[in-house]
Amino acid sequence: MSAVEGDRPQVTVSTGRLRGRLEGGVAVFRGVPYARPPVGGLRLAAPEPAEAWDGVREAAGFGPPPPQSRLLGASGKPGTDGNWLTANVWTPDPGAARLPVMVWLHGGGYMYGWSGDPLFDGRALARDGVVVVTVNYRVSAEGFGLFRGAPANRGLLDQVAALRWVRENVAAFGGDPDRVTVFGESAGAGSAAALMTMPGGAGLFRRAIAQSVPALFFTPELAADLAAAVSGELGLPPHADELARLSPEQLIGAGDAVAARMGGNPRWGLAAHVRTPFAPVVDGEVLPATPWRALADGAAPGVELVVGHNRDEYRLFMALAGDLGQVTAEQTATALRTLAPDPAAYRAAHPQADEERLYELVHSDWLFRMPSLRLAEARLRHGRAHLYELTWPAPGMGGTLGACHGLGLPLTFGNLTEGAAGLLLGQEPPPDAAELSARVRAAWTSFAATGDPGWPAYEPRDRRAWIIDTEPGTAAYPEEVSRALWAGHAFDPLPLRT
Repeated sequence: MSAVEGDRPQVTVSTGRLRGRLEGGVAVFRGVPYARPPVGGLRLAAPEPAEAWDGVREAAGFGPPPPQSRLLGASGKPGTDGNWLTANVWTPDPGAARLPVMVWLHGGGYMYGWSGDPLFDGRALARDGVVVVTVNYRVSAEGFGLFRGAPANRGLLDQVAALRWVRENVAAFGGDPDRVTVFGESAGAGSAAALMTMPGGAGLFRRAIAQSVPALFFTPELAADLAAAVSGELGLPPHADELARLSPEQLIGAGDAVAARMGGNPRWGLAAHVRTPFAPVVDGEVLPATPWRALADGAAPGVELVVGHNRDEYRLFMALAGDLGQVTAEQTATALRTLAPDPAAYRAAHPQADEERLYELVHSDWLFRMPSLRLAEARLRHGRAHLYELTWPAPGMGGTLGACHGLGLPLTFGNLTEGAAGLLLGQEPPPDAAELSARVRAAWTSFAATGDPGWPAYEPRDRRAWIIDTEPGTAAYPEEVSRALWAGHAFDPLPLRT
């Protein structure tokens, strides 16, 4: 049931009545709890359903961001009441019936991020005829630390809880609970892929859009060793009962301390190479297998998939680290030795590439490009997938970024001057940015509504993909050299090396 009083739309959900806002012709409801605050006795536990409230709850402001890493700058200030597990809804018509629904999972390396980031404002997408939902989930040690006495992958369990809330309540906002699409970028794309694998995610969504899927999934042994290092920073054993007595800021700070010095630790292997102490854990229960193996074995039957990557994924990280123009031959040799399936074959396959280009390519391929391609290939064994590559170069930072990681975010949401969009697109985005964003949004919303994004499904015979450039079009997948180099590589969970 919904109603509109002036510019104050109201809806009734399972836990009570909500009053939102009308903004630019879209009804917006922010900071809606989908689970109880994970504090006190619920700290480091699986999420529990939100409690009901009396009267009308104001839904005008975002809930606070969960505790998160400050290595790359936290998003906002965490609240003191622990009310982190909230959702936000944009709907073009709360009184509509059965509009397609798109549920956004933010990225941030499983260490940071917030649904209230202005980059993720859902108004432009909602105006295209969908109900948009964005959610917070626990990150860093709170969400992904593998501590004894706590369930694994609490951040993923939060996402499942949010999707259950959507299924139960989205009709109140005009949405169709049987036409839910999860979509996300980077760690959000990894989360979407994991949800396709998880028994807990079964039946909660019909489609998935995974933008730049990372290769980062951990074995329990690696995750437990990293968790022990985190608790060791605090002088405590890696047990949830002990750690739950600390403030979340203390636990997050310990995770940051481990991340800051983990580079080069041989025990942690590839996780140390990219300084990532947290990722989904293939624990055999919450997450039975990696997405690549699970989809190849028939997981998520009937779930349709759009997946893809950007051409120059790793260039953003190089720019942020000050590495552009600074990469040495020794760094490239180490990267090839560490990441490439065959370092000599990699060099031979790219005879015109200098050392820096090889360094960028092997990182882009291992971390995002080939995991995304492989997810499409795995889906083909028991379903259908549509593949894309974003090749339009970012105009920001003097045009040095290329089609880098994160560039799809402003294009997806149409927010071309908000948050990180200024870094990627410049302070005055060129006209073709708005035009390209409209094309991307049209593809994503068409897929959410019908299962057809507007280009043919990927097939092993001709390997057609949507190439997102100034004039998007369908062509043979451009990264055939990389595809061949990685054809025999299994993206298994990262192990602990002893």
